[in-house]
Amino acid sequence: MKRISIVLLLLVLSFGTQAQFGRPSGGGSENGRPQRSSSQGPGALQAIEDNAPKGNAKITGYVIDSAMTSAIEYANIAMRNEENNKVVDGTMADEKGKFTFNKIAPGTYSFTITFIGYNDRKVEHVKIKKGDDIDLGAIKLGISSQILNEVTVTGLKSVIEEKVDRLVYNAENDISAKGGDGADILRKVPMLSVDLDGNVSLRGSSNVRVLINNKPSTIVASSVADALKMIPADLIKTVEVITSPSAKYDAEGTSGIINIITKKSSIEGYNFSINAGTGVRGSNLGLNGNLRAGKFGFTLGGFGRSFYNKAQTILDQQTTSANGTQSTKQVADAKDNGLFGRYNLGIDYEISKNEYINANVSFGVRNFKRNQDMTIDQFVNLNDATEESTFSSNRYIRTKDLSNNVDLNLDYVKIFKPSHEFSISSQYSQNNLTNNFDSELKADEEHAGSFQRNINGNVNKEITIQSDYMLPIGKNQLFETGVKGIFRIVDSDYRYLLGLNAGNLEADASKPSGLLNYNQNIGAGYLQYTFSTASKITFKAGLRYEHTSIDAEDKVSKLDIPAYQNLIPSVNIAKTFSGGTTIKLAYNNRLQRPGLQQLNPNYNASNPQSITIGNPSLKPEISNNVELSFSKTFKRNYFNISFFGRQTNNSISRLSTASDTLIGAIITEYKNVGTQKTAGANLFGNVYITPKWSLNGGFDMYYNYLEGQVRTLDGYAFTHNSGVTVSGRLMTMLSLKNDWAIQGFSGFRGRNVSLQGYNGGMAFYNLGLQKSFNEKKGSVGIAFENFVNGMRMKSNSVSEVFVQNSLNKIYNQNVKVTFSYKLGNMKFVEKRKTRSVNNTDVKSSGSGNGGYEK
Repeated sequence: MKRISIVLLLLVLSFGTQAQFGRPSGGGSENGRPQRSSSQGPGALQAIEDNAPKGNAKITGYVIDSAMTSAIEYANIAMRNEENNKVVDGTMADEKGKFTFNKIAPGTYSFTITFIGYNDRKVEHVKIKKGDDIDLGAIKLGISSQILNEVTVTGLKSVIEEKVDRLVYNAENDISAKGGDGADILRKVPMLSVDLDGNVSLRGSSNVRVLINNKPSTIVASSVADALKMIPADLIKTVEVITSPSAKYDAEGTSGIINIITKKSSIEGYNFSINAGTGVRGSNLGLNGNLRAGKFGFTLGGFGRSFYNKAQTILDQQTTSANGTQSTKQVADAKDNGLFGRYNLGIDYEISKNEYINANVSFGVRNFKRNQDMTIDQFVNLNDATEESTFSSNRYIRTKDLSNNVDLNLDYVKIFKPSHEFSISSQYSQNNLTNNFDSELKADEEHAGSFQRNINGNVNKEITIQSDYMLPIGKNQLFETGVKGIFRIVDSDYRYLLGLNAGNLEADASKPSGLLNYNQNIGAGYLQYTFSTASKITFKAGLRYEHTSIDAEDKVSKLDIPAYQNLIPSVNIAKTFSGGTTIKLAYNNRLQRPGLQQLNPNYNASNPQSITIGNPSLKPEISNNVELSFSKTFKRNYFNISFFGRQTNNSISRLSTASDTLIGAIITEYKNVGTQKTAGANLFGNVYITPKWSLNGGFDMYYNYLEGQVRTLDGYAFTHNSGVTVSGRLMTMLSLKNDWAIQGFSGFRGRNVSLQGYNGGMAFYNLGLQKSFNEKKGSVGIAFENFVNGMRMKSNSVSEVFVQNSLNKIYNQNVKVTFSYKLGNMKFVEKRKTRSVNNTDVKSSGSGNGGYEK
């Protein structure tokens, strides 16, 4: 196990450097430094003349990377006497790229500088006199065209990586996504589906836990869609889809965990980069700087984006209630403006060679405003009326969705030996969320106008402390254990105001107001065991225990929500065969706690015909999951097919019904409705048509069955719904001459059934062109998104008491220009090992891991 762990660590470090910065390392490494080998060029292959004449001259110089302005450690320098063309001396550059020749006799010499992955460089006709002290200065080596091709292919080859419990999608080469957000990237990830609003589902389930850099965040607890808007697409390095989380992870996320890894640097010296883009629908700006000096490292970065877009919603619904039958036709045109950003400051310190501490503070902001002009036509046929009556109105609605989020982390890691580690991690996270709207009713001459305001403020706080211990047993076994505590506080205060104008508002007696104080405490512990055989079978089994207690109260009384315990088993088995074939089998038990927006009982009537409300009494979902997958790698090609099944009890779903008090309105609440069963398959392939042209894509297909209780004319009754969903994606990338590259992407998501209907499908596509310059320090590009009809999605909900059809259009045809540039003086060093908090237990509010792992 020691040898395996060391090899894996070296491979991870080597891959991280190549994938993150697009440059090869110099062979094997020790403390992150490339080592000299007999294949590193003529300086290492040719014998040095034993009887070379000696003198008292001195020659010095520096070898640096022309693209990165960084030192090339251990580059080979061969010194030849031009009179007889024999090698008379040789040396290697030190960690700063410096080399020195001493005791050089008078004569004329040439110097050949070589290093694996770089073009050879010659310095000729250097005349040496007795006693000279000559400085050759900085000698730049350019990455060889052959290696550049190999690096490009390597980057493309690793679009998908497979591990025992997850798939890793490498997003950093996506040139068309610059200026977009996290949702644009996740739409391209196998097994994931993302709708128009950014709500994410995995294998047909929206019950997914999303982490950012292995850490939870209260912005994700509030809304995954909002969190994705705060992450610029070109900041994302990889996306990990953990379909079968082990016992080390929190038990929540019934369908799995998504871990978004952003780009980071591990450097000695400093660097600074700028990324910018502007388009007809959005702009972005990112500034990032890194500094490392000795045992200290500092990172300061900020990334923000703004967008301006148009949207239209068409709603056609009919309701049946005690008031009779009502029909509503609604058209709403909207202008959206958003400003999103995320900023961070990080400090790490190397206490000793095997002991580290790091601290990080990140701040996020989300400002989303929508101005909506809504026309409502209602046709009312009352039970006691003989004629149909009609009412029309116009509403002007201004919605403000504002929040700020802060995360503070402090982590400590002690490494006794490879795979023998102890760590303590802590995090404080807080999200302040304001979700208000103003609605101005403009009625006809027979009906007076009015002004309505909903004030909805929320504060979500979270404190997490965890400790993990890893112990290798022999050479092929690993034991892991840990404990964790999560302490959450959710405060929500909401109310409605009504008046004839904005300056004369009073409490609206017809709309509920109140508060929610919700405290949730979770204590957890786990045991996990990993065993690897000589026949390349890996067996990982674990057991996790969680205890959850809830203390909640509303404006009226204390809510009776009992504590609950869960014992969560997990088993992962992987077998690797010769020829690049891998088979994996997994089983786990998961649960899903409700998220903030699902708990918040605020009565959101920004659309008076489609109202949503949360439910603080929601119970967690519990699911059983099984998965079988096959993957095959040959040459540079990769194929994977996975079969999965899942049964979820106590499923949390959006359940709609006709309002008894508001004519023509439909009210949607979150309910524990019953059982959901899903079975399906995922297919993905990555093919290289030529060394510079790749094609990858796949499709997902699953069958979904739901059953639960819905409202009828006579009360409540059980119902069911089922259907097949098919989704797919296709991406191609082509490297051209003179540092040009082109990329195209298209994808679709088929309609997905719900208990009361379906959420419609959608399609999306983009095309990007990029030119690198100044030895790849900078780039400019242009990208086109959904340039024909934008994006649209139809949905349908139906029951005995209502029928609702809706069409959402987002006119996001976009053309954008991008620019990026890097400067600095840096060299790569061994990446510090860190631990981090991983809360994976809160359900997102979508309509429809990360973490450290050996």
